[in-house]
Amino acid sequence: MFKKKVLPIIIALAIPLAVGGLSGLLISGSMGFYDNINKPPLAPPGIVFPIVWSILYILMGISSYLVWKEKTPESRMALYIYGIQLVLNFVWPLIFFNGQMFFLAFIWLLILLGTVIYMTVKFYQINPIAGILQIPYILWLIFASYLNFFVFFLN
Repeated sequence: MFKKKVLPIIIALAIPLAVGGLSGLLISGSMGFYDNINKPPLAPPGIVFPIVWSILYILMGISSYLVWKEKTPESRMALYIYGIQLVLNFVWPLIFFNGQMFFLAFIWLLILLGTVIYMTVKFYQINPIAGILQIPYILWLIFASYLNFFVFFLN
């Protein structure tokens, strides 16, 4: 039972958490500048980001599991899109924090947002709950786009 039911859920949760954790580790030495740059109104303190992202990664994992267990050609394609957005998600903080290339990071974030919207539609078509669980991710990416754009504009 463990291998059939619990292990796939653990793997589905571990993948996005590992992607986020590795990305966070790679930018850990570069985040200090965030406190000292000009930020727009509504910019949260830096401590908010790992909390929000951990929740979003857990929701991604649950959603991917719900889609994976369908085992259809459509679910395989949706998981492929999911993989692409994970790669895009992994690279964005490297561009923003390590590279401090704010405009490129903004464009990258818009590409990520479009990919996540597309993935969410595909997830919803396969399992409505899987799609609904991605709505907070979309909303956060919209907010992150606002922050990223104004960090570019103000700096």
